[in-house]
Amino acid sequence: MANILITGVAGFIGSHTAEFFLKEGHLVTGIDNFDPFYPRISKEKNLKLLLQNPNFNFHELDFNNAHLERELGKEFDGVIHLGAKAGVLPSIKNPNDYIKVNIQGTLNVLEFMNSIGCKKLIFASSSSVYGNMDIPFSESADVSTPISPYAFSKKSCELLTFNFHHLYNFDVINLRFFTVYGERQRPDLAIHKFVKAILNDEPITLYGKGDTARDYTYIADTVSGLFKAWSFLEQNTGIYENINLGNNKPISLLDLVKTIENQIGKKADIIYTDSKPGDVDITYANIQKASNILDYHPNFLFEEGISNFIKWFKDENKF
Repeated sequence: MANILITGVAGFIGSHTAEFFLKEGHLVTGIDNFDPFYPRISKEKNLKLLLQNPNFNFHELDFNNAHLERELGKEFDGVIHLGAKAGVLPSIKNPNDYIKVNIQGTLNVLEFMNSIGCKKLIFASSSSVYGNMDIPFSESADVSTPISPYAFSKKSCELLTFNFHHLYNFDVINLRFFTVYGERQRPDLAIHKFVKAILNDEPITLYGKGDTARDYTYIADTVSGLFKAWSFLEQNTGIYENINLGNNKPISLLDLVKTIENQIGKKADIIYTDSKPGDVDITYANIQKASNILDYHPNFLFEEGISNFIKWFKDENKF
């Protein structure tokens, strides 16, 4: 039984991760500051099931401001650092927040870990670090030319984690997530917005010609990969790895819309507009490294994941 600290625990990926680790018999302490990027009530719903588990302990605090050692104590076997400012376009509008929360905040978490002698870290990086480059994206690619402040902040954090690996013998896995979707997905993301709009007979907006593509990865596959990463860290030392956690099957924006239309049984009213600055044309994960090191193999078909999300959305919103 490990004692794990999860940052951003009230979020989409954080709450699913905490549930999985608790189900596997671990102790979980979660922190979240309920950043107003999306409504607090959604995050409180995410926490509801967790708070019923006696092995879960929650602290509402901001890792960018709080004295973590005083608030949380010293007894942690590892940290899963998921808390961050998310979103490409918002980062272009307000880059200072991303530098403060994602970079300075991550440094605060690392310094806290070092102060208590906790040396096992999983960091949530992003496929955004790749920008527009040859596909599929491989971890060996040069990612020194980020095309958004969000991507820059995530790459900067990967460098920070390497620094602590080098100086203080941290064991680190930076997981580069690829468009995670599923139940509880953030309301600002495409699948959530499209399902909501189509069910409410409202138009949806597609940026560009609808030919951009994303390597959509179902939440259960992502969390399974994350748990495998923890198991690998727990059993090994001298570790520093960047690992893609994707589905290895890009889906175009138009195919995403068609899939949702088919599952709901209703056509979308589509409005086309200009492409967004800082956005990438396609994300496509080479997952060979994840397979070799973590025995990671995504199991969920895209249509299955979309069906699960639509069912969850209808239940939540009483359709």
